[in-house]
Amino acid sequence: MPEVKLSAETRTEFGKGAARRIRREDKVPGVLYGHGAEPVHVTLPGHDLLMALRTPNVLISLDVDGKTQLAIPKAVQRDALRIGILKHVDLLLVRSGEKVTVEIPVHTEGELAPGSNLLENVLNTLPVEAEATHIPTEVTVSIAGLDAGASILAKDIPLPAGSSLAIDEDAVVIQVLAAQAEEAPAEGAADDAAAEA
Repeated sequence: MPEVKLSAETRTEFGKGAARRIRREDKVPGVLYGHGAEPVHVTLPGHDLLMALRTPNVLISLDVDGKTQLAIPKAVQRDALRIGILKHVDLLLVRSGEKVTVEIPVHTEGELAPGSNLLENVLNTLPVEAEATHIPTEVTVSIAGLDAGASILAKDIPLPAGSSLAIDEDAVVIQVLAAQAEEAPAEGAADDAAAEA
């Protein structure tokens, strides 16, 4: 996974007013925590952070007041009304070689068996444990030829080298359902409706 370099400044102002001022300057308030250290409140560049967060579980090389640290996003608050506006971010400190638990997106490829089958993604993301500097960006699952009643369990999904499941291996990730035909109204109900008209 590529590393994204960002510069951050420590901040001493807190509260809604301070957060609004930070966001007006196209910056995002955040907290950097982990490894038993006291949380550090930081301000990050808004546009650069938004671009970095397009990659799930992005590894960020953070320059905080001249000291470089590695971190991954753990919680991101976005503006509910304005697209592309970040309100706050929590970053977890990590070290090279350290294992972390993250959720990676599950993508499907291929076509289901012919017929009226429906694909249900029971889990859109898969919890895995991976080395902090080698977090997979996604897993891809083939659904080619699957028919109604088929399911794919967590243990059936091939994981990248160095990753392991952080969920019950028998958890259903994807299942194929038979499409339900719409039931025609009962004859008596149709007659009643006609009589009322």
